[in-house]
Amino acid sequence: MRRLIAMLTIAWLAGAGLARAQAFPPNETGVTMGHWHLNTRDIEAHKKIFVTLGGEATKAGNFEVVRFPGVVVYLHQNNVPPPTGGTVGTVVNHVGFIVQNVQQSVARWKAAGLAVIPGNNNRTDQAFVETPDSLRIEILEDRNQKFPIQHHHVHFWVPQAQVTEIQAWYAKHFGARPGMRGQNQAADLPGVNLTFSPTDMPTVTTKGRVLDHIGFDVRDLAAFVKKLEAAGVKIDRPFTPNNQGGGLAFVYDPWGTYIELNQRPNQVYVTE
Repeated sequence: MRRLIAMLTIAWLAGAGLARAQAFPPNETGVTMGHWHLNTRDIEAHKKIFVTLGGEATKAGNFEVVRFPGVVVYLHQNNVPPPTGGTVGTVVNHVGFIVQNVQQSVARWKAAGLAVIPGNNNRTDQAFVETPDSLRIEILEDRNQKFPIQHHHVHFWVPQAQVTEIQAWYAKHFGARPGMRGQNQAADLPGVNLTFSPTDMPTVTTKGRVLDHIGFDVRDLAAFVKKLEAAGVKIDRPFTPNNQGGGLAFVYDPWGTYIELNQRPNQVYVTE
């Protein structure tokens, strides 16, 4: 674990410049969406998918990454076993992007050789993409947004009785603004909508699956982690500072979502 954290720290430092301009300004709690960290068998295949979707491929230390407004996608987790499964079956059932026009985007992606799954019930403003390691990605539409594609949501599936509880948990600890997304309870953070749906199916932790963890950037991480610890949040790795004025930590939510927290010095934010 220490070796993994050391490698993640190196990659984080090397990638700080590229990631800086991907995050949206943090909320009053100091939190904004940061990254997805994939554990994938085939880096190049996944990189091709994300670049076809409209991301920008680059390097972050030993890591191949693809960046979008609102999120940086890390494509590989070094020196760990292959993923034990896809996102379906974990607490994070899928993740999502939003584009200006779904049908135009789908036509362009198909022409580039990307397999696209139609939307539910013949919806023309929705589509899905699934990677070879079964990362499920929903595509939605907002014709008024600034960017051709940007990060949109992380979709949690939890038991019906716990939907309000998970919404309140992210509101309390991350300052997420509670609300609704369609028929689902949700909570908004800069760069991401956290959507919560009920399920009767058992779910497992994200750790070890293709989407090993999600990441948030935090303005004052040392103080933030102290507050989480005092509130009884499960800390997997305490705040680890670096000589650049930042640091990282790892925590779990009560439903098994593995979460990386980063403080990035001299952060520059994108604006909508």
